[in-house]
Amino acid sequence: MSSTDAPQHDSPRLGLISATGLVMGSIVGTGVFTMPAVLAGGGTSSLLVLTVVAVGATLLGVLFGQLTRRVPNADGGLYAYSRHEFGDFAGYLTGWCYWITAWVGNAAIVASWVMYVEALLGLKEPVWWQDWAIALVGLWIPAAVNLIGVRQMAWFENLTVVLKFLPLLFVGIIGWFFVSYGNFGAFNASGGSLYQAIGIAAGVALFAFIGVEVAAITAKRVRNPGRNVGRASVLGTASSAVLYVAVSAAVMGLVPHDVLVGSGTPFVPAFEAILPGAGWAGTLVAALAVVSGIGALNGWTLVTAEVSRAAANDGLFPGFFARTDRKDTPWLGIAVAALLPSALMLWRYSGGSGLAVFTYLVNLSVVTVAIPYFFSACAQLAYLVSRRRRPTGWLLARDLLISGACVLFALWVTAASGYAAVYQATLLLLAGLVPYVFFKARRERTGLCAAPQELPPVQDVDRRWPEAA
Repeated sequence: MSSTDAPQHDSPRLGLISATGLVMGSIVGTGVFTMPAVLAGGGTSSLLVLTVVAVGATLLGVLFGQLTRRVPNADGGLYAYSRHEFGDFAGYLTGWCYWITAWVGNAAIVASWVMYVEALLGLKEPVWWQDWAIALVGLWIPAAVNLIGVRQMAWFENLTVVLKFLPLLFVGIIGWFFVSYGNFGAFNASGGSLYQAIGIAAGVALFAFIGVEVAAITAKRVRNPGRNVGRASVLGTASSAVLYVAVSAAVMGLVPHDVLVGSGTPFVPAFEAILPGAGWAGTLVAALAVVSGIGALNGWTLVTAEVSRAAANDGLFPGFFARTDRKDTPWLGIAVAALLPSALMLWRYSGGSGLAVFTYLVNLSVVTVAIPYFFSACAQLAYLVSRRRRPTGWLLARDLLISGACVLFALWVTAASGYAAVYQATLLLLAGLVPYVFFKARRERTGLCAAPQELPPVQDVDRRWPEAA
């Protein structure tokens, strides 16, 4: 049974405001509260990289809106687009990579979240099991909210979006009156080539924008998806982009460069620079960053479950991911979305902590998400260059430009992420081919897909090369 044929439940729908809140809440998590420190490692050139990535992410938002209008009832967003255009295999690879991105990204968000919880609680040198215990709280509270139902999830998401934007707007506007231009580092502060500096910034910049696609992923739950998915994606991404650039640049000017590059909680010294002598400032921003992280994890837990459910409904993921309760909540998928990053954090915290754990998880998730972006852009490009759509002058040229730019953007982000990240993502992608073998065999046995027809045996012929004339 395909996802479009799955039983439909009369579940609450997200309007444009809630869908935009979901996009912004998923984009703006605790990553933005750690991002300036990572960007500072590359120098002020990182701000240009951030701007380029912001433009690319906004174009992706436009692309996902176009794809949703073309495939409005498909479940799973990026997975559904690739499957619709290229078939089961491409759809599975897209869904597999994006599912990995979702739960690894949750681990990265909670790694940043843990550092701000520690700042809030005054934990200077916590041991690894304390880090892990805090991470478990950050992962399982959003899971519990999602298990209650989508209406409560949307209400909680909108609330946290408002709370998280307060410190960001404060720093992005008021902070500029306290900026000291001597705090900005060199244009290239990586200690290597400019290419290396771009690589440092590209990974964390794209990670900060992962979430542009969540309205498309959850299109099944969005009211009038053909119209609202594209609008929510562009509005949420463009608003986040303006905020990111303004805030990151302000923090770089508020905190001395040598202090910033070693800080896991750069907004704490930034607030203290704006409000010197106010001991409560650092505590306040840490508390708001904690709320921000919970909000981002709340949205991403739903996204992780929805991707696995869509693929399971099509027989391309284990069937238990498709199980739902009377509220149409994929309860087991939500539980797995919290369980996997919990296990990953146990492994990472047993061998490291702080900013090192966050950076590792960011690099891993960036390449795995670039692959679904690439497949989605190619799916739209294939549609545009085929004869299924009649040429419409400048509108066709516009759409071709958007799709082509998104293809190049996904390739550039992959290349800029570095050899180690690409190597690890490739191993994960190849590992995903093994379960696909069994899913495909099961679909053939149950008649959900046609088995490839065997070719007739080759007749015996004289294969000797003809003698030269």
